[in-house]
Amino acid sequence: MSAQASPETNRSYGVKLVCRVWDFPRSTYYAQAPRNASEQTKPKRRGPKPKISDEALLKAIRRDLDRSPFTGEGHRKVHARLRVLDGIRASRKRVLRVMRENSLLSPSRSRKGEDRLHDGRIVTDEPNVMWGTDGAKVLTLDDGWVWVFSAVEHWNAECVGWHVCKRGTRFNALEAVRMGVQAVFGSVDADSARGLALRMDHGSQYTSDHFRKQIRCWGISASWAFVEEPQTNGVAERFNRTLKEQAINGRIFRNVEEVRMAVKSFIELYNKEWMIEKNSFLSPSQARAEREMARAA
Repeated sequence: MSAQASPETNRSYGVKLVCRVWDFPRSTYYAQAPRNASEQTKPKRRGPKPKISDEALLKAIRRDLDRSPFTGEGHRKVHARLRVLDGIRASRKRVLRVMRENSLLSPSRSRKGEDRLHDGRIVTDEPNVMWGTDGAKVLTLDDGWVWVFSAVEHWNAECVGWHVCKRGTRFNALEAVRMGVQAVFGSVDADSARGLALRMDHGSQYTSDHFRKQIRCWGISASWAFVEEPQTNGVAERFNRTLKEQAINGRIFRNVEEVRMAVKSFIELYNKEWMIEKNSFLSPSQARAEREMARAA
């Protein structure tokens, strides 16, 4: 009606006049008009036509998620595997869009509280410069809460040592570090790990005299995380989160031995196959092997 012309003036009535006569809010008209127009004529995708359609890309994404031994992986790893294993050249943002539209993204947790700026860098350029250690608790039916301690290499995020126990004492927390020192340096004698720094929080296990004196005996220097800033111990914290998401959450454990077997199986699989972005999507074992080959050449 607003586009029709008046027979007397030969001019269109206009939206303002028609809405005033019909007592119809103009805001409602303008709010509905663009939506109706977009529904009638949807714009076509600009730019060159992709080599693979969204439907085929979605099938490839679902196939990749099914063949992965892990759950809840993000779009970056899916994009990397599609490119390397399947030869599918699709942009990372397009993979993200397709996964988001089909509810294939892993669930994320919203941030709470105020953001804290952390401009430091805890990833090292060489191995055996800094390790991180932390503990996590798992609930069981017969034994109650049990502890999982881990020691993680900051260079390639490899889990070099771990220990599952009933009580989270300073002695048990030290076992994960001892396993890593024995495996990497070949000995737990005095000064066997000279030059290594150990990043840890201010838990009672790590601030105890026994723990600090023992790592000092191995030649390891203590590197303390900032209070109430877990991102400064982010390598160990991130490993614990991955461990819980992949091997702990959603399962019911009867005793400490079942937790120990689950952790052992996951860490073996994690070090061998878990793709990490900072390693150029190589697993920790692959990153270490590639470095050894480069040094030998």
